[in-house]
Amino acid sequence: MKKKVLVFTSTFPRWKNDTIPPFVYELSKRLTSDFDITVLTPNFPGAKKDEIVDGMKIHRFRYFPIEKFEKFASHEGILPTLKKNKLYYLMVPFFLLSEFFALRKQIKKEKPGVIHAHWIIPQGIITALMKKFYGIDYVITTHGGDIFGLSGKLLTIIKKITLKNAKKITVVSNAIKKEINNKIGPNLNINILPMGVDSKLFNPNKKDINLKKKYNINGDFLLFVGRLAEKKGIKYLIKAMPSIIEKFPNTKLIIVGSGPLKNELKILRDKLKVKKNIIFTGAIQNKELPKYYSTADIFIGPSIEVEGGDREGFGLTFVEAGMSGCMVIATNLGAMEDIIENNKTGFIIKQKNSKEISAKVIDLLDDKKKQKEIQKNSITELTKKFDWNFISKRYEKILK
Repeated sequence: MKKKVLVFTSTFPRWKNDTIPPFVYELSKRLTSDFDITVLTPNFPGAKKDEIVDGMKIHRFRYFPIEKFEKFASHEGILPTLKKNKLYYLMVPFFLLSEFFALRKQIKKEKPGVIHAHWIIPQGIITALMKKFYGIDYVITTHGGDIFGLSGKLLTIIKKITLKNAKKITVVSNAIKKEINNKIGPNLNINILPMGVDSKLFNPNKKDINLKKKYNINGDFLLFVGRLAEKKGIKYLIKAMPSIIEKFPNTKLIIVGSGPLKNELKILRDKLKVKKNIIFTGAIQNKELPKYYSTADIFIGPSIEVEGGDREGFGLTFVEAGMSGCMVIATNLGAMEDIIENNKTGFIIKQKNSKEISAKVIDLLDDKKKQKEIQKNSITELTKKFDWNFISKRYEKILK
């Protein structure tokens, strides 16, 4: 009989071909061969309350009397949603209480052997309370936003309690482990275990020349994929484009994603008079992403550390791009060092520096031979380290 695992998460696809990052879904799906998986996640208008998908039982709990307002845990994530609209703070008590009672109900119904909680706040602390009441073990996985984006004495105490009482702790990068050791507790036993990428989906064979025709790309194809938010540093990439275009006039930058800075970034693009060279696609379905990565020449992720310390916890898009055969340029944030070996599997440049971005892009576009050599190394090394077949087996050991 399979051990029952209750996956507790606030980020999970709402329906087929959603735009929400699917990493919790992809991990949980791969664990069904060894575990009986139930997923508990917030409701969203239009999503099914109960369904079975890829061998997983999924239950979406209600948390507000009027369903059309249940967008607190939306495709943008809880923290970005709160920053975007302060009125959502009024929903926080409803959400926390609903999570508490939904988890208690699911524990009584499923009687799981272990809970796998994603993010310390809010899922982790509620799971810690359930351990106190019901003695149930839990594994906590932190993805970075709950470590870098939430600070303060009370929150640090909550994090410490949650982590100390966990059966196992996993973090998706060395940078998160270092932050926990420095700010929360130096003696915690932490496993570094990133999310994975499916090499059957993300590989060079997905190249689609029709994509270049769609966006009328007659020169080099630059790509960004992610939320249009401050910590992604997109404005520095846009500011780098005039210098790139001066040398390579037919180069186009495709920006895939949505977010609070969309209008601001479009105004910046128009002000710099590079509108015909920069295209915003909006959010696209996850199943469409592989062809973007494998068709593009260079993927640029100009991530930064913002005021308050929030920054990338890992950077799965860099792995997806590298495994797809796309040249990768990232900034010097700690999480990127887990993914990119500078000058071997990609390039690391200083953050908040448009001149470095343009110089590196121009250098690579000038030297196609060097670009191909790096691409080959990137595909091989990243596939060995981050393919889901390898990552999921490590999670199996953690949850047993």
